[in-house]
Amino acid sequence: MIKKELAIGVLVGLIANAMGLFFIAAILSKGDDFVNVIKAAYSEGFLGKLVSIGAVLNLIAFFVFIKKRQDYRARGVIVITVFIAVLTFVLKLF
Repeated sequence: MIKKELAIGVLVGLIANAMGLFFIAAILSKGDDFVNVIKAAYSEGFLGKLVSIGAVLNLIAFFVFIKKRQDYRARGVIVITVFIAVLTFVLKLF
């Protein structure tokens, strides 16, 4: 039961982050498609920043789960947020 709730939180965190990344890329795209925006962000060195901004939607998901007293789902969102932070750090290094 606990693993299922944690997995749901992780899945929600991934989806929220992907939606945030897509939303930010759509705002910054100037008519380009999503793949071109991601390629340009990687080549110019700000892909980590886009991914970090995309993780802001995880904050909303986290507080929704806390408000509903679904603590293990909120933990899953935190796990993904920490993973995204580490990924951003690694992208910044290389």
